[in-house]
Formats: sequence, C-alpha cells, structure tokens
Amino acid sequence: MARRRTKGRAVNGIFLLDKPLEISSNNAMQRVRWLFNANKAGHTGALDPLATGVLPICLGEATKFSQYLLDADKRYTATFALGVATESGDRDGEVISRNSASHLTEQQVAAAMATFEGESDQVPSMFSALKHQGQPLYKLARQGIEVERASRRITLFNYQLLTFRGGAVAEVDVDVHCSKGTYIRSLATDLGELLGVGAHVTALRRTAAGPFALAAAHTPEQLAAMVAAGGASAADQTLLPMETAVQGALDVTLPHSTEQGFMHGQPVAAPEAYRNGREAGIVRVFAEDQRFLGVATLADNGLLAPKRLVVYPAG
Repeated sequence: MARRRTKGRAVNGIFLLDKPLEISSNNAMQRVRWLFNANKAGHTGALDPLATGVLPICLGEATKFSQYLLDADKRYTATFALGVATESGDRDGEVISRNSASHLTEQQVAAAMATFEGESDQVPSMFSALKHQGQPLYKLARQGIEVERASRRITLFNYQLLTFRGGAVAEVDVDVHCSKGTYIRSLATDLGELLGVGAHVTALRRTAAGPFALAAAHTPEQLAAMVAAGGASAADQTLLPMETAVQGALDVTLPHSTEQGFMHGQPVAAPEAYRNGREAGIVRVFAEDQRFLGVATLADNGLLAPKRLVVYPAG
C-alpha cells in the first residue's frame, strides 16, 4: 500500500532555485517542496527543460503572490545557431532547413537584432507551454497538430549581442531583457528569418526574474546539502520574504485598530496612502509589528480593499 504523504510544514517564503538542465519546472518545484517538507508550493513561470537559471519557488502563503512574479520582467542569456532552423526553434527539434551563414558579419547580426528592440507583436511557438482548449501547445505539436495562435504584445528593453562566432553555422550569444510572455525561441527563429538563414536556440539561461537575480539562487544540490546537514528547517534561512514578490508598490502600515477588520476582508481607511498621491493600484500592507498582511487596492475614496491576505497560524 502506498504511503500517504504527510501534510508538511507551514513554511512561508520564496526560494530562488537555479534550475538545472533537462528537468521540468514542475519536477524542480516538487523537489524543492519535498526538501523543505512544505505543505504547499508553486513556481512563477515555467522554464523549458532546455533552460536553466532563476526559478522562484513560492512556498506556503507566498503562493498567493506568485502572479506578481509571473507578470514581472525577465532577463536571459542565450546562444542561437544561425544557419539551421528546427521545427521547435530549439536544439531538440527536427531540422527543417539548412542555409550557410558564413556570409554574415557581427555588424549585420547586431543591426538585425536592433530592429526587434522596443514593443512588437510576437506569435507564440507551437512548442510553448501556452494552452489551447486546456492542452499545452507543445503536446499538440508533438501530435503533428498546429493551431492558430494570437500574437502577443511584448517589449524588448534590451537585446544585446555579446559574442559572434562566424561560420557556415554561426553562433551568437545574446542578452535579453524582456517583458512577461516573451518566447526566446521565437526571438531566435524571427532573427533567423530576418537574416534569411534560419536559426534556433542551443542554450538558454534565465539570469533574472523580476527583482531576483541568479547570484542569489541555489542549486538543488546546495539545498539538499543544507537539509542533509540540519533538517528541512535548516534551509529556511535561504527563504526570501513573501512581500518581495510584489515590487514597486506603495507600502502601508495599518494601525492595530484597523488591522483585524482588514484581515477579515473589510476595506479600511488609509488616509496616509491617499495623501501620498497613490490614488489607485496595488499596495503592500503591513502590521505595526512589520508583519506582511497582504496586498490591497487603494480606491480613489482612500479605502484599502483587501485583495490577497496572508493567513498566519493561530497564536
């Protein structure tokens, strides 16, 4: 008889995982949850098995704020192979065309990349995790099914050529700072089409997700070593506060007199926030003892309306 999984610890916070190669984001998240013995976990935007790098894992009550990291900007370094196009836009796909890229120069590639900076419309790859009628597109693609995909408005804040290695199959290392929903494999295929030679991604590493940088991330091996040495709670020191998922919002501290009402879902007055000129938008709310209570919307009448609330253990 299978052993029933225990509920796990009520541990709250954000763990920055340096996701390894050839593992799905969901499997990586489940590994982190198991090592922390956490009762709840969720990731904040999938990385393909091909990709490595920053994958914030929300544990416990932090899962309520994962959407704010899903909506955050991302940064990547990637390697594109110019001269070979694949069905999936990455190295795992079947080759669909070969064209010599030996005539291309670093200046030509850089100039082509510059045309993509700023806002543009991007059509998601059929090999993305985007869902169509409940099915991930990549599952349909593997069955030979292609469906129409609506383009998405994306922004490339920075699209920089780091290194150029010329040849029949030329390689370029790039740095990309982009808005949510940007598909790097689509950037590669679009660049290859513009240059007339085709292209695909051979390596991809996420170096930042919202406010979180790779330098602060831990590998699964590092996390496992902490747990082996001191138990699941020994890794709690690596957790970042829940409120770090919500960046750029106004911080409001509630007096004790209105805290209970707010935590029961009641809008409360926030004259200080209103006076500061923030008449609308998301607000991070704290108690007088600096506990993070959750996020709220600030209406033009100066009332804070609870949106996501943290549930703390009784006592």
